[in-house]
Amino acid sequence: MSLAFTNNATTVEARPMLTPKQATDLTLQLYGVTITEISPLPSYIDQNFLMVDKEGTNFLLKIMNSEDSKNAIRLEVQTLSMSFLRQHGIPTQTVIPNTTGQLMSMEEIDCGHGAQTYCVRLMTYLPGKTIAKSPVTIQDLYHVGKMVASMDKALQQLVSPNLDVLQNDALWSLSRIPLIECSLSVMDGNPLQKVIKAIIKQCKSHVQPKISSFRKGIIHGDTNDMNIIVTPVGNGRHEVSGVLDFGLLMNDCYVFEVAVTIAYMMLKSTSPLDVGGAVLAGWESIMMLNDDERDCLFLLVLGWLCQSVVYGRCNAKKYPDNKKYILTSSEDGTRLITKLWELGKKEVERKWFTDASTFSVN
Repeated sequence: MSLAFTNNATTVEARPMLTPKQATDLTLQLYGVTITEISPLPSYIDQNFLMVDKEGTNFLLKIMNSEDSKNAIRLEVQTLSMSFLRQHGIPTQTVIPNTTGQLMSMEEIDCGHGAQTYCVRLMTYLPGKTIAKSPVTIQDLYHVGKMVASMDKALQQLVSPNLDVLQNDALWSLSRIPLIECSLSVMDGNPLQKVIKAIIKQCKSHVQPKISSFRKGIIHGDTNDMNIIVTPVGNGRHEVSGVLDFGLLMNDCYVFEVAVTIAYMMLKSTSPLDVGGAVLAGWESIMMLNDDERDCLFLLVLGWLCQSVVYGRCNAKKYPDNKKYILTSSEDGTRLITKLWELGKKEVERKWFTDASTFSVN
């Protein structure tokens, strides 16, 4: 779930709003594919359709919002990264060339508020269910952590003259937790506001001075429970069979990827405190965290949860027609912030690090 536009001038008009007929006609025009079934899929500010052609093949049609569509080079790098990762054993979607052989089409479309240019891509559809719709086990979460680390490690080898476009300027980077203060008015009257202020204060004093020691590289940036696909393998277990949505691909700190993954996996878990150790064990089977990264992990998870709650409320006001999707994690995030803050850094870290060091893969 990408909420990249919280504090800029982007308006709701950036979001494409094609009708199913427009999307079907566009697919035939660009790809020569005749669609017989079409259904919308959830997205924050882009538009996604699940499509089935007359042979029964499933596709995903993704229409990017008009703001992100302005940065064609960034979109090209995202597309390149998906192809690169697939070649290195990471299950990503394949982008299908249009009839002219291009992987992206810049199309001028009128969705009812004037013609704008949108980037259109057709991709293979990965089978399975998102983690959000699957009762994953602690063992599954180990494999999620391992897959995310494997993905980021593979991306260390990505070569392109345009990688500089991934230099991070996203409001959602965990290096920018202090900026939450600028939007805290949306929490006025909520008792959680005091806790969030205290968390920001600790992040300023404890995390910010250590960021220079965090290792950096290209990270996915949005490893949420809607972006990771799993399939059953028996005995209630699952394997990670897909990683979706590279719209927040960025050059940033690896420990931020760990923290975001833990936070997202905790949101819907019936046993959230067991999540951190499992994800961390999986991650560290590929890349170990250093002492400073470990020492900041608890506050980074809390910081991301604060971003989710505060920016979610801001964006729900901006995009009321998509409020339900935007606030998907808000209620659970509020509950988790309260629980983690009450337990405290020492207790939660003891649990996570002990679980990670004693984790048994079976």
